[in-house]
Amino acid sequence: MSQSHALSDDQVAGELRKMTAFIRQEALEKAREIQLKADEEFAIEKSKLVRQETSAIDTLYEKKFKQAAMSQQITRSTLANRTRLRVLGGRQELLDELFQKSRDKVSTVAESDKKKYQVMLKGLVLEGLYYLNEEKVSIRARKKDVDVAKKAADEAAKEFKDNVGSDVTVTVDESDPLPQGSAGGVVIVGGKGKIDINNTFEERLRLLEIDALPAVRETLFGKNENRRFYD
Repeated sequence: MSQSHALSDDQVAGELRKMTAFIRQEALEKAREIQLKADEEFAIEKSKLVRQETSAIDTLYEKKFKQAAMSQQITRSTLANRTRLRVLGGRQELLDELFQKSRDKVSTVAESDKKKYQVMLKGLVLEGLYYLNEEKVSIRARKKDVDVAKKAADEAAKEFKDNVGSDVTVTVDESDPLPQGSAGGVVIVGGKGKIDINNTFEERLRLLEIDALPAVRETLFGKNENRRFYD
């Protein structure tokens, strides 16, 4: 009689428990493996995000720092320019006042001393005669200076002949006087009316201002350290 190998219910139950325990253990190990991998990937991603955010913050800070530095530089430059312009404006006002006083003083010469004024007119006319070197010229003067201008013209013509040896006729053009507000002086007209030599006090003072301005500036304000070229 053959021996039966059939498993009892208890044995089957035991085998099932073993298999269940084995599957459970594998599941737990797999779960731990997945958790570890997930934690590792999370750490990597977190580190990446932190680096990105840190870099973005650094870039933003650097940009804002540059903007602030540029703004500060612009502000300093603006203030420096304003200060420089104020200084230059103040200096120009002083120079304008100085030259205006000179113009006012010059304008009184013709009124205060006729003899001295006549000598000055003769010199101004003579300068024009030497420049033009013509036989006939005319001069323009203020209406109130016609008489003294005629005397000065005659004296200038005589001195011109003595020095050059040529006769010259100088007439005062009473039809076209200098403006009433003129400080004095004359305009010598030659070249058949095409050449004007402006020897009025205003023009001579204007030319003097241009020539003397560098020296006046240096006297008042000292040497310009930025100036490299001199005439």
